[in-house]
Amino acid sequence: MPVTSVTTDPEALSMTLVADFPVGPERLWEAFADPRQLERFWGPPGYPATFGRFELTPGGVVHYWMTSPEGQKFYGRWDVTAVDAPRSFTVTDAFADESGTADPGMPAGEMTVSVDATPTGSRLTVLSTSPTLEALQQVIDMGQIEGMRQSMGQLDTVLADLREYALGKGTQTEILDDTHVRITRAFAAPRSLIWRAHTEPALMRQWLLGPDGWEMTVCELEPVAGTPYRYAWAPVGDTPGEAFGFEGETVVVDPQRRLVSTERMSGTDFPGTLNDLSFDEVDGVTLLTLYITYTDVAQRDMILATGMTDGMEASYARLETELVTA
Repeated sequence: MPVTSVTTDPEALSMTLVADFPVGPERLWEAFADPRQLERFWGPPGYPATFGRFELTPGGVVHYWMTSPEGQKFYGRWDVTAVDAPRSFTVTDAFADESGTADPGMPAGEMTVSVDATPTGSRLTVLSTSPTLEALQQVIDMGQIEGMRQSMGQLDTVLADLREYALGKGTQTEILDDTHVRITRAFAAPRSLIWRAHTEPALMRQWLLGPDGWEMTVCELEPVAGTPYRYAWAPVGDTPGEAFGFEGETVVVDPQRRLVSTERMSGTDFPGTLNDLSFDEVDGVTLLTLYITYTDVAQRDMILATGMTDGMEASYARLETELVTA
């Protein structure tokens, strides 16, 4: 975790985040100056940002929104007051509406993002100042401390060379807390292909099979928000096991970027999960990230104990063979 501290100072009406990274200041600055890179970490897991207007120059305006796993959008606006590339920029940070107009009913603060060289790389400092103590407490109560920590905690992945960071390392599962798990898998393939492999039934039937000896008997999917889907598998020949399936509803579709859906086992009353799947491509490598929300720790541990990670890796390895290197 690159974040070393998040502190508040009620007297100064401020909140300060500090994080260290093993890259030079120019590389760290680039992650903030490029909206496509900024989208990959600005917003905590499950709430990725989309930057529609991006003018990182004095007098410029930045308009963005974060989309929840349920599809709800939260809008923000930066009015850029100062830029000293590649060292710092300062903005008036405000809540906004869909058009980018600042919300007068919510407090606006000042945010300064600074990048400094260190003996081992660079240090990021994000200083947020509120207009009043009440406004500072309001953003704290809204979860800004943890949100900032989680957002900047994703920046190391953006800064890393994906070929060295994830390619060839198989399916990686990381337990984040009692109800959240993050699973990653990298492919030496364009994002467009990996997206199609997850949204076109004809392609899904070629690889989404789990261990050898199983077949996909049902693959009903339309990548449109609000539509149901259903998958089913059955053993072939003498393969042990019983047929099973999953069903749910597609909640969010952001083509070639994000696919969110509910999931529950067909024919059971087991609680379902919320699966948030994102697709990021850098230099011909696509990183697939699945962020799963469980009902409780018992459900999380029960599902992980089924060998889910190994089953996913068997399918992803088949995806590489059948679609990426075919």
